[in-house]
Amino acid sequence: MLSRTLWSIWTWFVLAMAVIIITPLVAVIRLATMPFDPGAYHAGRMFRQVGVVMEKLSPLWKFTVTGSVPDDPRRPYVVVANHESFVDILLLCHVPMETKWMSKSDFFKFPLVGWCMRMVGDIRLDRDDKKSGIRALQESRDRLDKKVSVMIFPEGTRSKTGELQDFKTGAFRLAIQAGVPILPIAVIGTRDALVKHDWRFGRSHAEARVLPPIETDGLTKHDVDELTARARDAIAVALDEMRSDRGLPPIDTTAS
Repeated sequence: MLSRTLWSIWTWFVLAMAVIIITPLVAVIRLATMPFDPGAYHAGRMFRQVGVVMEKLSPLWKFTVTGSVPDDPRRPYVVVANHESFVDILLLCHVPMETKWMSKSDFFKFPLVGWCMRMVGDIRLDRDDKKSGIRALQESRDRLDKKVSVMIFPEGTRSKTGELQDFKTGAFRLAIQAGVPILPIAVIGTRDALVKHDWRFGRSHAEARVLPPIETDGLTKHDVDELTARARDAIAVALDEMRSDRGLPPIDTTAS
């Protein structure tokens, strides 16, 4: 228990130092690339290195990315993943393509982190503001038009027990309207890395499995529910396979 506490303090320290060091680099890159990079792709890639550095310097974690990573990182996708813990964000930073995160407004209030999120064009979502969801989808469409992918957790909140929750349809409406594919990613192991409501980290080998994209060509608003179900089913199947590979029993992936 003491070892876990000490390593957790070290890991949070690494996160803080990584943010402090990377923030001015993000600012310099954003200023230098602004004339030819309206989507802040390059500045965003620098910001995501926070997650890479934190994993490399933490003895508690091993992160891997597997599956069908897109050949062209500048082809825009609506990326969707299941949501196990805060560490999902750090794990998904390892996927070798820039995505703009739709994040709750609380993250934008953090010193340095919030500044970087604004500089790189991440998307603010205020759950207490009914109009915020509409603005967030409009901003997401703007990022896609600038040839940068958007990352959304369609469950809306972290799973408390690891079960796959229902998917909200906003991400899938966005993909159809923008005419871009859905890129599903199955995430496993991050719940062990940081349990909800506990500040201490745990030992974990976390994996992000990038699944084949789901095209939206020819789809209309009437196909939203079917597209949502296809993406959720793809992630559910992958999670079962990943749990089986680890010798774990299947979890409840049946939509309620």
